[in-house]
Amino acid sequence: MKITAAVAREINAPLSIEEVELDDPRDDEILVKLVATGVCHTDMAVIEGLMGTEFPVVLGHEGAGIVERVGSAVSKVQPGDRVVMTMDSCGQCPACANHDNVYCHNTYPMNFMAQRMDGTRGISKEGERIGSMFFGQSSYATHAVCHEANIVKVPDDVELEKLGPLGCGIQTGAGTVMNALAVEPGRSIVIFGAGGVGLSGVMGAVVQGATTIIVVDMVDSRLELAKELGATHTFNAKTDDVSDEIMKLTGYGVNYAFDTTGNAKVIRQAVELLAPKGTCAIVGASSPEAEIALNETHFMSGGRRLMGVVEGESNPDVFIPTLIALWQQGRFPFDKLITFFPFEQINEAFEASEKGEAIKPILRFA
Repeated sequence: MKITAAVAREINAPLSIEEVELDDPRDDEILVKLVATGVCHTDMAVIEGLMGTEFPVVLGHEGAGIVERVGSAVSKVQPGDRVVMTMDSCGQCPACANHDNVYCHNTYPMNFMAQRMDGTRGISKEGERIGSMFFGQSSYATHAVCHEANIVKVPDDVELEKLGPLGCGIQTGAGTVMNALAVEPGRSIVIFGAGGVGLSGVMGAVVQGATTIIVVDMVDSRLELAKELGATHTFNAKTDDVSDEIMKLTGYGVNYAFDTTGNAKVIRQAVELLAPKGTCAIVGASSPEAEIALNETHFMSGGRRLMGVVEGESNPDVFIPTLIALWQQGRFPFDKLITFFPFEQINEAFEASEKGEAIKPILRFA
């Protein structure tokens, strides 16, 4: 079928809106008509050539839409269902067998190689095959094909166009705090980076009952929003002596740290701010060659921990409905992060995100 897609044709080039051909879904696949899709920094990292994804490719991995067609082997959803798409997993490896699908042994090929596991690509134009199934969806298009493993049915009474980012960025931020770190009531946490992931972490910390929620960023407007969402203290890394201020505030350091920047120096700073037995979680994308230097004595002697986290260690079928319920109760106001753009303005949405003018851009389809 003919669809309209934003195609990334080469590194660091603007995406082009093109009419392309999408293959029919196979027996185990689902065709979704997109209502909206979030813009995520992971897509930007791919465009910058950091993830090894081949071009040309249709990116996008925070899609929300309505099921149009299902393959004969699909039973989880049916045509007409409203859905959110998330990262894909194989369902067969040891991690998936242990219900740790976010750590699927086939995460890279199923999410970043923009092709099916058999090597085929489901999008084409005039005989040229274009990367598809990015994160099991390629949602920068009017239609996407996905699997049961990366689709979540959502209620009929919610605004579907706002829900796409729950499949990645918001799930990652909130899930890291609520699931991976499992922040306990009355504890302290510092979050580095007040983008969509970090601010979702702030909301998650509020839900968990943390009483000291510190946010560090370099943009005052984002720090103001962090306070609106529940941060108790904010520091601007450009003007404040962050480490000194946090140690003065807490005395012994924080119980939890959460880095969303992927910056090695910031990660070291986060670990150094941990109180004894504190834990730091990192989610930020960096280059494959990036390394972190830590003081071994400080790290070991205080029983401190450093953990990498993918997608908030969430079970999307459980966690996405949980976040929706919290939002409906007024306890997780993630819609305050959203700025809408028409799909055709995808490059403007990327630019607004890069400049810090839009925290979580969402592209609407007409």
